[in-house]
Amino acid sequence: METTHALWLLAIPVSALMVAAGARRLGLSAPLVLVIAGLLVTFVPGVPEFELDPEFVLYVFLPPLLFSAAWQSSFYNLRENVRSITLLSVGLVLFTTFAVGYAAHLLVPGLPLSAAFVLGAIVAPPDAVAAVSIAQRLGLPRRSVTVLVGESLFNDATALTAFRVAVVAATGAGFTLADGVWRFLFAAVAGAAVGLLLGPPLHWLRTRLDDPLVENGVALVAPFAAYLLAETVHASGVIAVVVSGLYLGHRFTDSPAVTRLIGHSFWKVMVFVLETVVFLLIGLQLPPVIDGLSGHGWPELLGWASAIFAVTVAARFVWIFPASAVPRLLSRRVREREGEVGWRDRVVVSWAGMRGVVSLAAAFAIPFATSDGDPFPGRDLILFFTFTTVLGTLLVQGLTFPALIRVLRVGSARERYADTVAEAGAQHAAAKASLDRLEELDAEEELDAAVVERLRQLAEHRQLRAWERLGGGTGPAGEEVPTATYRRLRREMLAAERQVFVRMRDERRIDDEVLNRVLHELDLEEVALNRD
Repeated sequence: METTHALWLLAIPVSALMVAAGARRLGLSAPLVLVIAGLLVTFVPGVPEFELDPEFVLYVFLPPLLFSAAWQSSFYNLRENVRSITLLSVGLVLFTTFAVGYAAHLLVPGLPLSAAFVLGAIVAPPDAVAAVSIAQRLGLPRRSVTVLVGESLFNDATALTAFRVAVVAATGAGFTLADGVWRFLFAAVAGAAVGLLLGPPLHWLRTRLDDPLVENGVALVAPFAAYLLAETVHASGVIAVVVSGLYLGHRFTDSPAVTRLIGHSFWKVMVFVLETVVFLLIGLQLPPVIDGLSGHGWPELLGWASAIFAVTVAARFVWIFPASAVPRLLSRRVREREGEVGWRDRVVVSWAGMRGVVSLAAAFAIPFATSDGDPFPGRDLILFFTFTTVLGTLLVQGLTFPALIRVLRVGSARERYADTVAEAGAQHAAAKASLDRLEELDAEEELDAAVVERLRQLAEHRQLRAWERLGGGTGPAGEEVPTATYRRLRREMLAAERQVFVRMRDERRIDDEVLNRVLHELDLEEVALNRD
């Protein structure tokens, strides 16, 4: 029996990776396909129930996913958009909590207002994984992507704190509004303090290890350490992870090149595996959610669920449009610093409200009984409404999000062109500095002329590459530019070298260890060639 259970546990990540691979090959959104696949699997006879363990999700899945997102985020971009991010990650979450809570209380007979607020806090935070992946692929403007990423980094902290406050109120464990405000402020400030206290010593340690594998191992431990330390002192583990991730990611430039290469690849694989498993698990939650329902007809349940889903989606529109427009109308400073945001951008950000696994984990964490020993009011209904809202936002909004971006023609072609021009200018300045330094060294040491000429050509090649990319790799008459020709020919040469090394290994003229070493050098050069 234990072997069978272990095989089923193995089947989850294996199946998730296979489905995700197929979705990526077909150009589909992997998160959405995984949710649908998980939902379909629940109807297959013999498949056991996989009920989400909230502690497992919050302590194992959430920290590395948040840390990776924070690690790769731009501290400066987040700081420049802190007002918009705060309005979404704090203001919108609380507004959605109250809007959904009151709607559920009015719609569902017998559902207390305190329990309805628990539901509101659960479905309040969007999970921007699917939205951001689609937005980046379709070229959404950087500011919109930054706001969505920033919102997803901090809104879980607001929602989970509001959830805990609402649960305390619903269970009757002695609660006042002042208690709720104090819990919220303490969790946020203490969580940020833990992240700030943890970041500098971890960075100091990583820069002195001089071992790429150990340095990245420290980075892997960091999110779990931040989350556990913060939760131990009843602070927000989410904010602690995000703050430490932002600090370490911002200082990642101090690490050696090999450490950065390994870290970049490692986190991409880690996040890919965790996200595929998480979205498949979302779809697999249908049986445990349905098992607890009784006493209500399906037409009635689906009607309530549709209404709550509609309120959840509408609340985001109701909040974003005035929250984005009013400050600009009232403050010239805001207009000058942030510029104008068109209605199309607001629509896209408003529609990017897909919910995820954090909402389901919070729902499964609802206690079964109050402080008096009575059953928690409406727990099974809250689970059902959470599942239908998460599923509805992922499928309805997720499946239509790419089409919405295309129809509204919200893109960043000018932004990408400006980035390329800026990169070309930076490459030019950097190449000039490297050539100046080469001349200084040549004057001091009287270097070999052939070596100096080779290094000069390499610097000039790097200098020209970004400028030539402005033309898409072709000249005015469509001919291939020199650097594009260089990259194409060098890739062919690398392939020929690789074939020789493999053949010599097969003939046992070199060992596998030698092969791995030379292939690694060729791979690094090919990655550099393929960067464009």
